[in-house]
Amino acid sequence: MVASAEHFTDEEDHSFLQLEEELKTIESSVTMLTSNVEQLNQRKALCLNEMQHLQQRISREGADAVVQRLLSLSRSLKDLERQESLLKSDSNEICSKLQAEVNELENMLSCGNDDDNLCYGYDLSLHNLLERLNSVKRELAVKLREIVLLKRQLDDVPVQAELIQYEHRFSELYAHIQEKLRKTRKLYATYNALLEIKDLMLKETSLLNSINSQFQAAITSTAGRMKLIDSMEGIMKGTQQASTRFPVVCGNNVSTSLWAR
Repeated sequence: MVASAEHFTDEEDHSFLQLEEELKTIESSVTMLTSNVEQLNQRKALCLNEMQHLQQRISREGADAVVQRLLSLSRSLKDLERQESLLKSDSNEICSKLQAEVNELENMLSCGNDDDNLCYGYDLSLHNLLERLNSVKRELAVKLREIVLLKRQLDDVPVQAELIQYEHRFSELYAHIQEKLRKTRKLYATYNALLEIKDLMLKETSLLNSINSQFQAAITSTAGRMKLIDSMEGIMKGTQQASTRFPVVCGNNVSTSLWAR
């Protein structure tokens, strides 16, 4: 009976050693997660500052949609921070409970009670502790996978040099768009001016055809000749008005070549 009790005590000591190693592993994992949280918080602060600066610069240039992806990553960082905080709190609580149970079992063993019920209680407690340890391991594995995934997403966030390149590129693109807009407005103005000139020339052509058909009858009387002169002066004024408006839009070279015809 004494040999059996000593053998049981050795097994219990070995189990408790394993349990203490598991607890140390969990504490090490919690420490590592805490360190990861601090590093992620630092990277989060840096990324948020860079994204805020970039958003302000881009907002002034009218391109807010470009930073939506960065804002989404910022929200992911906030979720990560909350998850890490909960994980740290849960892990600390579990470690405290496990340590308390280990201390309780050690106190019970120190009493040297060889009762069968006590042995059964030891086995049951050890089994429950191992189940809880395995459960904590699984939870930690899931959280670590989530952390790795979020770290990969963080790695996709542009660094400062890339943000500067994006800023320069946006500035160049904005200048290019403004130049295209200026040219487009100029072309529209030219097109509208040509339409006005076309309408005016059609009216003048119609008037010239009318004068030509009535020329012989008009020159036979003084009133007809005066009316003919007034019509010709009206055509001349319309032509001069068109020639003064057209160079403002298209340039003197185009207007000169047109009216030289």
